[in-house]
Amino acid sequence: MKPTNKKPVQSVNRIKECYFCINGLTDIDYKDTRTMQKFLSGYGKILPHRRTGNCIKHQRKLSLAIKRARLMALIPFVAK
Repeated sequence: MKPTNKKPVQSVNRIKECYFCINGLTDIDYKDTRTMQKFLSGYGKILPHRRTGNCIKHQRKLSLAIKRARLMALIPFVAK
């Protein structure tokens, strides 16, 4: 076998901070669709806290708010 000359890829791991803790937001309103769009993927799925940097407490509240907004037809279930 030939030895490969590929260098290992180094990723920059920065500590992500919770958006809601930084801005001092205690309540996550299901009617605030602009804020919730930041935490949805291009397909409309809820992004995990590892990717968004939210703390567990706010991630749970965010997911409940997104689900409520979907039921009220403020946010689509599936994006095109």
